[in-house]
Amino acid sequence: MSSVIDQAVQARLIATAPRSQVIPASLRYDRADPFAVHLVFPPAASLDGAEVTWTFGRDLLEEGLSEPAGAGDVQIWPYDSDDVVVEFHAVSGMAVVQFDAHELRAFLTRSYQLVAKGDEARHLDVEADLVALLREA
Repeated sequence: MSSVIDQAVQARLIATAPRSQVIPASLRYDRADPFAVHLVFPPAASLDGAEVTWTFGRDLLEEGLSEPAGAGDVQIWPYDSDDVVVEFHAVSGMAVVQFDAHELRAFLTRSYQLVAKGDEARHLDVEADLVALLREA
């Protein structure tokens, strides 16, 4: 079994002008980084033409599927029974993106098959991380 999940999703960038735009995105989960979810937007979706990756907690994604969650750079809440809104804050501005809730739930289900909820710490390589940290110091 692969240690990485990479799932394509459709995102709808919510904008006031000229109108909302559908963009492809990718959700990534890596057993080596078991607490995190990576949401990757292609270069065409960014203002500077570079790929953009947002990283946030898997538990934040789960919570945001059923109730408003997050108080920092990433906030997630259910819009209705079919859609979820993710709001991203950066120095250069903010973006509001809508996703199909079923796609996000399917991604979470796959991630829990890879690393069960509550088992994340067992998949951390603390010794290797410590060696890398000390090497950088």
